Amino acid sequence: MSSFDNPLDPNVSLRGGCSCGRHLSQSEHDAAAQELQGRAVESAVIRALFPQDNARRAVLKAVGASALLAAVNQAFPLKLAKEAFADTGGKLEKSKLKVGFIPITCATPIIMAHPMGFYSRHGLDVEVVKTAGWAVVRDKALNKEYDAAHMLSPMPLAITLGAGSNPIPYTMPAVENINGQAITLAIRHKDRRDPKSWKGFKFAVPFDYSMHNYLLRYYVAEHGIDPDKDIQIRVVPPPEMVANLRADNIDGFLAPDPVNQRAVYDGVGFIHILSKDIWENHPCCAFAASKEFVTTMPNTYKALLKAIIDATAYASKPENRKEIAAAIAPANYLNQPVTVVEQVLTGTFADGLGAVQKVPNRIDFDPFPWHSFAVWIMTQMKRWGQVQGDVDYAKVAQEVYLATDTAKLMKEVGLTPPSATSKTFVVMGKTFDPAKPADYVNSFAIKRA
Repeated sequence: MSSFDNPLDPNVSLRGGCSCGRHLSQSEHDAAAQELQGRAVESAVIRALFPQDNARRAVLKAVGASALLAAVNQAFPLKLAKEAFADTGGKLEKSKLKVGFIPITCATPIIMAHPMGFYSRHGLDVEVVKTAGWAVVRDKALNKEYDAAHMLSPMPLAITLGAGSNPIPYTMPAVENINGQAITLAIRHKDRRDPKSWKGFKFAVPFDYSMHNYLLRYYVAEHGIDPDKDIQIRVVPPPEMVANLRADNIDGFLAPDPVNQRAVYDGVGFIHILSKDIWENHPCCAFAASKEFVTTMPNTYKALLKAIIDATAYASKPENRKEIAAAIAPANYLNQPVTVVEQVLTGTFADGLGAVQKVPNRIDFDPFPWHSFAVWIMTQMKRWGQVQGDVDYAKVAQEVYLATDTAKLMKEVGLTPPSATSKTFVVMGKTFDPAKPADYVNSFAIKRA
Protein backbone atom coordinates (compact mmCIF):
# COMPACT_ATOMS: atom_id res chain seq x y z
CA MET A 1 0.00 0.00 0.00
CA SER A 2 1.29 3.41 -0.93
CA SER A 3 1.92 5.93 1.82
CA PHE A 4 -0.77 8.05 0.22
CA ASP A 5 -3.58 5.51 0.53
CA ASN A 6 -5.56 5.99 3.74
CA PRO A 7 -6.36 2.51 5.06
CA LEU A 8 -9.66 3.70 6.56
CA ASP A 9 -10.94 5.84 3.72
CA PRO A 10 -9.33 5.74 0.28
CA ASN A 11 -11.04 8.99 -0.61
CA VAL A 12 -9.37 11.01 2.17
CA SER A 13 -6.76 13.19 0.49
CA LEU A 14 -3.18 13.34 1.65
CA ARG A 15 -3.52 16.96 2.71
CA GLY A 16 -6.37 16.11 5.05
CA GLY A 17 -4.32 13.50 6.91
CA CYS A 18 -0.72 13.26 8.03
CA SER A 19 2.67 13.45 6.38
CA CYS A 20 2.83 9.72 5.61
CA GLY A 21 -0.85 9.36 4.66
CA ARG A 22 -1.47 6.42 7.02
CA HIS A 23 -3.16 8.39 9.81
CA LEU A 24 -6.21 10.62 9.98
CA SER A 25 -4.32 13.51 11.56
CA GLN A 26 -0.76 14.71 12.07
CA SER A 27 -1.14 14.36 15.85
CA GLU A 28 -2.09 10.69 15.42
CA HIS A 29 0.94 10.26 13.15
CA ASP A 30 3.26 11.89 15.72
CA ALA A 31 1.90 9.74 18.53
CA ALA A 32 2.45 6.57 16.51
CA ALA A 33 5.98 7.66 15.61
CA GLN A 34 6.76 8.39 19.25
CA GLU A 35 5.45 4.98 20.28
CA LEU A 36 7.61 3.23 17.66
CA GLN A 37 10.62 5.24 18.75
CA GLY A 38 10.01 4.23 22.38
CA ARG A 39 9.82 0.57 21.43
CA ALA A 40 13.11 0.92 19.55
CA VAL A 41 14.77 2.31 22.70
CA GLU A 42 13.36 -0.48 24.86
CA SER A 43 14.56 -3.10 22.38
CA ALA A 44 18.05 -1.55 22.25
CA VAL A 45 18.36 -1.55 26.05
CA ILE A 46 17.23 -5.18 26.36
CA ARG A 47 19.65 -6.24 23.63
CA ALA A 48 22.49 -4.38 25.37
CA LEU A 49 21.74 -6.15 28.69
CA PHE A 50 21.27 -9.57 27.07
CA PRO A 51 23.43 -9.57 23.91
CA GLN A 52 23.13 -13.33 23.40
CA ASP A 53 19.96 -14.21 21.50
CA ASN A 54 19.36 -17.48 23.37
CA ALA A 55 19.77 -15.89 26.79
CA ARG A 56 17.50 -12.99 25.87
CA ARG A 57 14.77 -15.30 24.58
CA ALA A 58 15.00 -17.47 27.70
CA VAL A 59 14.54 -14.49 30.05
CA LEU A 60 11.66 -13.11 28.00
CA LYS A 61 9.97 -16.51 28.00
CA ALA A 62 10.43 -16.90 31.74
CA VAL A 63 9.20 -13.54 32.99
CA GLY A 64 7.49 -11.90 29.99
CA ALA A 65 8.36 -8.66 28.23
CA SER A 66 6.29 -6.37 30.48
CA ALA A 67 7.77 -7.74 33.72
CA LEU A 68 11.28 -7.58 32.30
CA LEU A 69 10.87 -3.96 31.21
CA ALA A 70 9.44 -3.04 34.62
CA ALA A 71 12.43 -4.64 36.34
CA VAL A 72 14.92 -2.98 34.01
CA ASN A 73 13.24 0.38 34.54
CA GLN A 74 14.02 0.17 38.28
CA ALA A 75 17.74 0.20 37.53
CA PHE A 76 17.76 1.99 34.18
CA PRO A 77 15.50 5.02 33.56
CA LEU A 78 13.92 4.03 30.27
CA LYS A 79 11.76 7.17 30.23
CA LEU A 80 14.82 9.40 30.30
CA ALA A 81 16.50 7.31 27.62
CA LYS A 82 13.49 7.68 25.35
CA GLU A 83 13.41 11.44 25.87
CA ALA A 84 17.13 11.75 25.22
CA PHE A 85 16.81 9.68 22.06
CA ALA A 86 13.92 11.85 20.85
CA ASP A 87 15.93 15.03 21.49
CA THR A 88 18.82 13.84 19.31
CA GLY A 89 16.45 13.07 16.48
CA GLY A 90 16.60 16.43 15.47
CA LYS A 91 15.41 19.80 16.16
CA LEU A 92 15.47 21.84 12.98
CA GLU A 93 18.50 24.10 12.84
CA LYS A 94 16.46 26.51 10.73
CA SER A 95 12.76 26.41 9.89
CA LYS A 96 12.31 29.53 7.70
CA LEU A 97 13.86 28.85 4.31
CA LYS A 98 14.02 30.35 0.84
CA VAL A 99 14.00 28.02 -2.16
CA GLY A 100 14.40 29.49 -5.64
CA PHE A 101 12.59 28.10 -8.67
CA ILE A 102 12.10 28.74 -12.37
CA PRO A 103 8.41 28.79 -13.40
CA ILE A 104 8.30 25.51 -15.35
CA THR A 105 6.55 22.19 -14.74
CA CYS A 106 9.91 20.52 -14.05
CA ALA A 107 9.76 22.28 -10.67
CA THR A 108 6.37 20.75 -9.86
CA PRO A 109 7.35 19.04 -6.55
CA ILE A 110 9.20 22.11 -5.26
CA ILE A 111 6.34 24.44 -6.22
CA MET A 112 3.36 22.30 -5.20
CA ALA A 113 4.90 21.60 -1.79
CA HIS A 114 4.09 25.22 -0.91
CA PRO A 115 0.34 25.58 -1.71
CA MET A 116 -0.40 21.93 -0.93
CA GLY A 117 1.20 21.97 2.51
CA PHE A 118 4.09 19.52 2.16
CA TYR A 119 6.66 21.91 3.61
CA SER A 120 4.55 22.86 6.63
CA ARG A 121 3.76 19.21 7.26
CA HIS A 122 7.46 18.66 7.84
CA GLY A 123 7.82 21.64 10.17
CA LEU A 124 9.16 24.08 7.59
CA ASP A 125 8.15 27.61 6.65
CA VAL A 126 9.40 27.79 3.07
CA GLU A 127 9.18 30.76 0.76
CA VAL A 128 9.41 29.58 -2.85
CA VAL A 129 10.88 32.41 -4.89
CA LYS A 130 10.16 32.73 -8.61
CA THR A 131 13.43 33.50 -10.39
CA ALA A 132 14.14 34.90 -13.85
CA GLY A 133 16.76 32.47 -15.17
CA TRP A 134 19.22 29.73 -14.35
CA ALA A 135 22.26 31.95 -14.00
CA VAL A 136 20.33 33.99 -11.44
CA VAL A 137 19.31 30.84 -9.56
CA ARG A 138 22.92 29.67 -9.49
CA ASP A 139 24.27 33.03 -8.32
CA LYS A 140 21.66 33.49 -5.60
CA ALA A 141 22.25 29.95 -4.37
CA LEU A 142 26.01 30.42 -4.30
CA ASN A 143 25.59 33.77 -2.51
CA LYS A 144 23.40 32.01 0.09
CA GLU A 145 20.36 34.15 -0.72
CA TYR A 146 18.61 30.82 -1.28
CA ASP A 147 18.94 27.94 1.16
CA ALA A 148 18.31 25.47 -1.64
CA ALA A 149 17.11 25.68 -5.20
CA HIS A 150 15.43 24.16 -8.19
CA MET A 151 18.31 23.54 -10.61
CA LEU A 152 18.90 21.75 -13.85
CA SER A 153 20.40 18.34 -13.10
CA PRO A 154 23.76 19.20 -14.75
CA MET A 155 24.17 22.40 -12.71
CA PRO A 156 25.38 20.88 -9.39
CA LEU A 157 27.93 18.89 -11.41
CA ALA A 158 29.07 21.99 -13.27
CA ILE A 159 29.33 23.99 -10.03
CA THR A 160 31.35 21.21 -8.37
CA LEU A 161 33.66 20.84 -11.38
CA GLY A 162 34.07 24.60 -11.76
CA ALA A 163 32.53 24.67 -15.25
CA GLY A 164 31.21 28.20 -15.80
CA SER A 165 31.95 29.27 -12.21
CA ASN A 166 34.47 28.76 -9.43
CA PRO A 167 34.39 25.16 -8.14
CA ILE A 168 32.21 24.83 -5.04
CA PRO A 169 31.12 21.45 -3.62
CA TYR A 170 27.44 21.11 -4.46
CA THR A 171 24.90 18.33 -4.13
CA MET A 172 21.83 17.01 -5.88
CA PRO A 173 19.80 14.95 -3.43
CA ALA A 174 16.80 14.42 -5.70
CA VAL A 175 15.64 14.50 -9.30
CA GLU A 176 12.61 16.74 -9.70
CA ASN A 177 11.25 15.26 -12.91
CA ILE A 178 12.00 12.80 -15.66
CA ASN A 179 11.05 13.41 -19.31
CA GLY A 180 8.99 16.60 -19.62
CA GLN A 181 10.78 18.44 -22.46
CA ALA A 182 10.31 18.72 -26.21
CA ILE A 183 11.76 20.16 -29.38
CA THR A 184 9.26 22.75 -30.61
CA LEU A 185 9.54 24.40 -34.02
CA ALA A 186 7.93 27.55 -35.35
CA ILE A 187 4.68 26.81 -37.14
CA ARG A 188 6.22 28.02 -40.42
CA HIS A 189 8.53 24.98 -40.33
CA LYS A 190 5.81 22.34 -40.18
CA ASP A 191 7.03 20.93 -43.50
CA ARG A 192 10.67 20.75 -42.36
CA ARG A 193 10.54 17.78 -40.02
CA ASP A 194 13.82 16.23 -41.20
CA PRO A 195 16.64 17.52 -38.96
CA LYS A 196 19.03 17.27 -41.91
CA SER A 197 17.19 20.30 -43.32
CA TRP A 198 17.84 22.44 -40.26
CA LYS A 199 21.19 23.91 -41.28
CA GLY A 200 21.14 27.61 -40.47
CA PHE A 201 18.39 27.26 -37.85
CA LYS A 202 18.58 29.24 -34.62
CA PHE A 203 17.58 27.29 -31.51
CA ALA A 204 17.08 28.31 -27.90
CA VAL A 205 17.91 26.31 -24.79
CA PRO A 206 17.47 27.52 -21.20
CA PHE A 207 21.10 27.18 -20.09
CA ASP A 208 24.48 25.93 -21.30
CA TYR A 209 24.62 23.34 -18.49
CA SER A 210 21.24 21.76 -19.14
CA MET A 211 19.77 18.51 -20.35
CA HIS A 212 18.07 20.63 -23.02
CA ASN A 213 21.40 21.70 -24.47
CA TYR A 214 22.86 18.19 -24.32
CA LEU A 215 19.77 16.46 -25.73
CA LEU A 216 19.44 18.99 -28.58
CA ARG A 217 23.12 18.61 -29.44
CA TYR A 218 22.85 14.83 -29.27
CA TYR A 219 19.72 14.77 -31.43
CA VAL A 220 21.01 16.95 -34.25
CA ALA A 221 24.47 15.33 -34.21
CA GLU A 222 22.88 11.90 -34.66
CA HIS A 223 21.32 13.36 -37.82
CA GLY A 224 24.67 14.63 -39.11
CA ILE A 225 24.26 18.26 -37.99
CA ASP A 226 27.19 19.80 -36.12
CA PRO A 227 25.59 21.89 -33.34
CA ASP A 228 28.56 24.29 -33.26
CA LYS A 229 28.88 24.79 -37.02
CA ASP A 230 25.59 24.05 -38.76
CA ILE A 231 23.10 25.69 -36.37
CA GLN A 232 23.11 28.36 -33.66
CA ILE A 233 22.18 27.55 -30.08
CA ARG A 234 21.31 30.48 -27.84
CA VAL A 235 20.51 30.66 -24.14
CA VAL A 236 17.05 32.13 -23.57
CA PRO A 237 15.17 32.07 -20.24
CA PRO A 238 12.14 29.75 -20.54
CA PRO A 239 9.54 32.52 -19.90
CA GLU A 240 10.89 34.42 -22.93
CA MET A 241 11.05 31.55 -25.42
CA VAL A 242 7.54 31.74 -26.86
CA ALA A 243 7.83 35.50 -27.45
CA ASN A 244 11.11 34.92 -29.30
CA LEU A 245 9.50 32.21 -31.42
CA ARG A 246 6.58 34.51 -32.22
CA ALA A 247 8.97 37.31 -33.20
CA ASP A 248 10.95 34.99 -35.54
CA ASN A 249 14.10 35.51 -33.49
CA ILE A 250 14.50 31.73 -33.29
CA ASP A 251 13.34 28.79 -35.38
CA GLY A 252 12.72 26.49 -32.45
CA PHE A 253 13.80 25.40 -29.00
CA LEU A 254 14.37 22.40 -26.84
CA ALA A 255 12.61 23.61 -23.76
CA PRO A 256 10.98 22.55 -20.53
CA ASP A 257 7.23 22.60 -20.28
CA PRO A 258 4.87 24.37 -20.14
CA VAL A 259 6.85 26.39 -22.73
CA ASN A 260 6.27 23.87 -25.52
CA GLN A 261 2.57 23.57 -24.81
CA ARG A 262 2.20 27.35 -24.51
CA ALA A 263 3.68 27.74 -28.01
CA VAL A 264 0.98 25.36 -29.28
CA TYR A 265 -1.71 27.12 -27.22
CA ASP A 266 -0.71 30.47 -28.73
CA GLY A 267 -0.61 29.03 -32.25
CA VAL A 268 3.03 29.92 -32.92
CA GLY A 269 4.67 26.50 -32.73
CA PHE A 270 4.25 22.73 -32.93
CA ILE A 271 5.82 19.88 -30.99
CA HIS A 272 8.34 18.14 -33.22
CA ILE A 273 9.44 15.45 -30.76
CA LEU A 274 9.12 14.84 -27.04
CA SER A 275 12.40 14.46 -25.18
CA LYS A 276 11.24 11.07 -23.89
CA ASP A 277 11.48 9.85 -27.49
CA ILE A 278 15.15 10.80 -27.51
CA TRP A 279 15.89 9.20 -24.15
CA GLU A 280 13.10 7.49 -22.23
CA ASN A 281 13.01 8.50 -18.54
CA HIS A 282 15.92 10.91 -18.73
CA PRO A 283 16.43 13.31 -15.81
CA CYS A 284 15.82 17.00 -16.25
CA CYS A 285 15.52 19.24 -13.21
CA ALA A 286 16.61 18.70 -9.65
CA PHE A 287 16.48 19.78 -6.03
CA ALA A 288 19.94 21.05 -5.20
CA ALA A 289 21.76 22.41 -2.16
CA SER A 290 25.32 23.28 -1.19
CA LYS A 291 27.37 20.66 0.58
CA GLU A 292 27.69 23.22 3.38
CA PHE A 293 23.91 23.33 3.87
CA VAL A 294 23.69 19.52 3.85
CA THR A 295 26.45 19.06 6.44
CA THR A 296 25.83 22.04 8.77
CA MET A 297 22.03 21.76 8.89
CA PRO A 298 21.42 18.01 8.67
CA ASN A 299 17.98 18.02 10.30
CA THR A 300 16.69 20.92 8.23
CA TYR A 301 18.16 19.34 5.11
CA LYS A 302 16.46 16.03 5.87
CA ALA A 303 13.09 17.69 6.51
CA LEU A 304 13.32 19.73 3.30
CA LEU A 305 14.37 16.75 1.20
CA LYS A 306 11.66 14.58 2.72
CA ALA A 307 9.00 17.22 2.00
CA ILE A 308 10.07 17.32 -1.64
CA ILE A 309 10.25 13.53 -2.00
CA ASP A 310 6.83 13.38 -0.33
CA ALA A 311 5.50 15.83 -2.93
CA THR A 312 7.24 13.91 -5.72
CA ALA A 313 5.53 10.70 -4.65
CA TYR A 314 2.16 12.45 -4.75
CA ALA A 315 2.92 13.93 -8.18
CA SER A 316 3.93 10.52 -9.52
CA LYS A 317 0.29 9.40 -9.38
CA PRO A 318 -1.62 10.31 -12.56
CA GLU A 319 -4.89 10.73 -10.65
CA ASN A 320 -3.40 13.69 -8.75
CA ARG A 321 -2.18 15.62 -11.77
CA LYS A 322 -5.25 17.81 -12.37
CA GLU A 323 -5.31 18.87 -8.73
CA ILE A 324 -1.63 19.73 -8.93
CA ALA A 325 -2.09 21.67 -12.18
CA ALA A 326 -4.70 23.87 -10.50
CA ALA A 327 -2.38 24.44 -7.53
CA ILE A 328 0.70 25.50 -9.51
CA ALA A 329 -0.85 27.38 -12.46
CA PRO A 330 -1.51 30.74 -10.66
CA ALA A 331 0.53 33.88 -11.28
CA ASN A 332 2.79 33.50 -8.25
CA TYR A 333 3.92 30.09 -9.53
CA LEU A 334 3.77 29.22 -13.25
CA ASN A 335 1.50 32.05 -14.40
CA GLN A 336 -0.09 29.84 -17.05
CA PRO A 337 -3.64 28.86 -18.04
CA VAL A 338 -4.67 25.76 -16.11
CA THR A 339 -5.47 24.09 -19.45
CA VAL A 340 -1.84 24.39 -20.56
CA VAL A 341 -0.49 22.93 -17.32
CA GLU A 342 -3.07 20.14 -17.34
CA GLN A 343 -2.13 19.11 -20.89
CA VAL A 344 1.49 18.77 -19.82
CA LEU A 345 0.90 16.92 -16.55
CA THR A 346 -1.81 14.57 -17.81
CA GLY A 347 -0.13 13.85 -21.15
CA THR A 348 -3.27 14.47 -23.20
CA PHE A 349 -2.34 17.41 -25.38
CA ALA A 350 -2.68 19.18 -28.70
CA ASP A 351 0.53 18.87 -30.73
CA GLY A 352 0.09 21.98 -32.88
CA LEU A 353 -0.35 19.92 -36.05
CA GLY A 354 -4.05 19.26 -35.65
CA ALA A 355 -3.85 16.10 -33.54
CA VAL A 356 -4.42 15.32 -29.87
CA GLN A 357 -1.75 13.08 -28.41
CA LYS A 358 -2.08 10.81 -25.39
CA VAL A 359 1.29 10.22 -23.73
CA PRO A 360 0.76 9.59 -19.99
CA ASN A 361 4.47 9.77 -19.20
CA ARG A 362 5.15 12.92 -21.21
CA ILE A 363 6.39 14.12 -17.83
CA ASP A 364 6.88 11.93 -14.80
CA PHE A 365 8.30 12.15 -11.31
CA ASP A 366 10.94 9.86 -9.83
CA PRO A 367 13.35 11.42 -7.30
CA PHE A 368 16.15 8.83 -7.43
CA PRO A 369 19.44 10.46 -8.53
CA TRP A 370 21.11 7.65 -10.45
CA HIS A 371 24.89 7.98 -10.46
CA SER A 372 24.81 6.86 -14.10
CA PHE A 373 22.73 9.97 -14.93
CA ALA A 374 25.57 12.09 -13.58
CA VAL A 375 28.17 10.14 -15.52
CA TRP A 376 26.25 10.54 -18.79
CA ILE A 377 25.90 14.28 -18.22
CA MET A 378 29.63 14.61 -17.59
CA THR A 379 30.40 12.71 -20.81
CA GLN A 380 28.44 15.36 -22.68
CA MET A 381 30.27 18.16 -20.84
CA LYS A 382 33.47 16.48 -21.96
CA ARG A 383 32.20 15.87 -25.49
CA TRP A 384 31.36 19.52 -26.07
CA GLY A 385 34.43 20.98 -24.39
CA GLN A 386 32.79 22.33 -21.23
CA VAL A 387 35.30 20.50 -19.02
CA GLN A 388 38.96 19.88 -19.78
CA GLY A 389 41.42 17.24 -18.68
CA ASP A 390 40.71 13.99 -16.88
CA VAL A 391 37.39 13.58 -15.07
CA ASP A 392 36.90 11.08 -12.26
CA TYR A 393 33.35 10.34 -13.36
CA ALA A 394 32.41 7.84 -10.65
CA LYS A 395 33.86 9.89 -7.78
CA VAL A 396 32.13 13.11 -8.80
CA ALA A 397 28.83 11.29 -9.41
CA GLN A 398 28.88 9.78 -5.92
CA GLU A 399 29.80 13.05 -4.22
CA VAL A 400 27.18 15.16 -5.99
CA TYR A 401 24.21 12.84 -6.59
CA LEU A 402 23.22 11.77 -3.05
CA ALA A 403 21.52 8.49 -3.89
CA THR A 404 21.84 6.99 -0.40
CA ASP A 405 19.99 9.87 1.28
CA THR A 406 17.24 9.77 -1.32
CA ALA A 407 16.80 5.99 -1.09
CA LYS A 408 16.31 6.16 2.67
CA LEU A 409 13.68 8.89 2.51
CA MET A 410 11.92 7.30 -0.45
CA LYS A 411 11.22 4.30 1.78
CA GLU A 412 9.84 6.58 4.49
CA VAL A 413 7.22 8.04 2.14
CA GLY A 414 6.18 4.71 0.64
CA LEU A 415 8.31 4.64 -2.51
CA THR A 416 10.59 1.75 -3.44
CA PRO A 417 14.11 2.89 -4.33
CA PRO A 418 16.28 0.78 -6.64
CA SER A 419 18.82 -1.56 -5.07
CA ALA A 420 21.70 -0.19 -7.17
CA THR A 421 22.83 3.36 -7.91
CA SER A 422 23.91 2.85 -11.50
CA LYS A 423 22.40 1.33 -14.62
CA THR A 424 22.78 1.20 -18.38
CA PHE A 425 20.26 2.95 -20.60
CA VAL A 426 19.68 3.73 -24.26
CA VAL A 427 19.82 7.17 -25.90
CA MET A 428 18.61 7.19 -29.52
CA GLY A 429 19.35 3.51 -29.94
CA LYS A 430 22.83 3.70 -28.44
CA THR A 431 23.51 1.92 -25.13
CA PHE A 432 25.37 3.89 -22.48
CA ASP A 433 27.60 1.92 -20.10
CA PRO A 434 28.46 4.14 -17.10
CA ALA A 435 31.53 1.98 -16.41
CA LYS A 436 33.11 3.11 -19.72
CA PRO A 437 32.55 6.87 -20.00
CA ALA A 438 35.77 7.65 -21.90
CA ASP A 439 34.94 5.05 -24.57
CA TYR A 440 31.49 6.59 -24.90
CA VAL A 441 32.88 10.09 -25.49
CA ASN A 442 35.36 8.80 -28.07
CA SER A 443 32.66 6.86 -29.94
CA PHE A 444 31.01 9.97 -31.39
CA ALA A 445 31.92 11.21 -34.84
CA ILE A 446 30.75 14.76 -34.04
CA LYS A 447 32.31 16.23 -30.92
CA ARG A 448 34.46 19.13 -29.80
CA ALA A 449 36.59 17.25 -27.24
